Amino acid sequence: MSAILDPKSVKHPCFNKGASGSCGRVHLPVAPKCNIQCNYCNRKYDCVNESRPGVTSAVLKPFQALEYTKQVLDKEPRITVIGIAGPGDPMANPAETLETMRLIREAYPHMLFCLSSNGLAMPEYVDDLASLGVTHATVTMSTVDPAIGAKIYSWVRDGNVVYRGQAAAELLLSRQLEAIAALKARGLAVKVNTIMIPGVNTGDDNAPLKAVAEKARELGADLMNLMPMHPTAGTPFADIAEPDKDAVHALRAQVDHLVPQMTHCRRCRADAVGLLCADRSGELGGVLAACGKLPPQGQDDRPHIAVATREGLLINQHLGEAKRFQIWGKAENGGFRLVDERQAPTAGCGPTRWEDLARVLCDCRAVLVGAVGDTPRKILAERGVIAAACSGFIEDALRVAYGQTGVDGLEVLRAKHGGLSKPCCGAGDGC
Repeated sequence: MSAILDPKSVKHPCFNKGASGSCGRVHLPVAPKCNIQCNYCNRKYDCVNESRPGVTSAVLKPFQALEYTKQVLDKEPRITVIGIAGPGDPMANPAETLETMRLIREAYPHMLFCLSSNGLAMPEYVDDLASLGVTHATVTMSTVDPAIGAKIYSWVRDGNVVYRGQAAAELLLSRQLEAIAALKARGLAVKVNTIMIPGVNTGDDNAPLKAVAEKARELGADLMNLMPMHPTAGTPFADIAEPDKDAVHALRAQVDHLVPQMTHCRRCRADAVGLLCADRSGELGGVLAACGKLPPQGQDDRPHIAVATREGLLINQHLGEAKRFQIWGKAENGGFRLVDERQAPTAGCGPTRWEDLARVLCDCRAVLVGAVGDTPRKILAERGVIAAACSGFIEDALRVAYGQTGVDGLEVLRAKHGGLSKPCCGAGDGC
């Protein structure tokens, strides 16, 4: 099937085979967590000898990913696409993914930006992806039959709830269909990745896989990538033989009339870089590792920390109660200085209030408060601001947050999901 090439895909080597020899990509490994467990997947982070999804030599923080991108583009100017493909799932790591996109978009507005996801958490973030200028997305959908999906997925985690069996497959499929439709409605180019697993989703005359192609066409997908499963040690499907090239080619021919087929996939690593036919992830592994060791002080674009305080001495206000925020920064003498005082957005606007607050605190890496609910914490984190619940003197908390106590304070607060004290009810309304 001859596809009508979307103009924005001309320089995307995955969506346009003709560009794969001259246009490159770099994958930024900023998303370590995954919200599903596929029975063919084993994510090894430091494995230089394997080329497959889920593998990377390092995991970067967003500010490290920006520095890595700068260095990679200096060494490989043919790169036209910046993407996030793991090593887990980008939308299972929304704060890291969206903050990375924000930084990259500001620095390189001319670049194409794409991400690959299993689709489970994607519907919640499609508006964010569109507003950040993401141009291409891939959703991995290997079946439209929940009974088959129950064999492919060990578990699916939605929030704090873990699903198994057919219930897990039904939930995942519903989100995948919703994600593809939503992405297309917002003008993104969409590729559907489908893993071909002999004896699991092949069936008589490959009917289950044809059904995936039919659904992809119905949803308006631009491209389909039928990928042979890679047997991986330590997984339930380790003993299933990889489909041979003839079987894969035959299947592509059977569904090509439904959706244009990608025939040049290299099953890229989560830290892939360079041309598809000349990957340089091994060569640039040292650059990746060095960037992964950059200290948090590299976040020069967010040098400040906001504080919610009643009298200017203690951190003692709930985020939802604060009418204004003090903005603190580092002083030349090694202490801290009050940089600004900013008005909080109007109360009672729902999630929009926290989005507005993120804009008010756009130069702040954190906001220190007496208590904070889950909803504002999540929204702020997705926009690069850690909302940390703590108590005590402002300067003591700033020493921890800025890492002057011998530890990376922001990493401590992140690990505790934003708190040193007990969280509130989570309503986000100042209760």
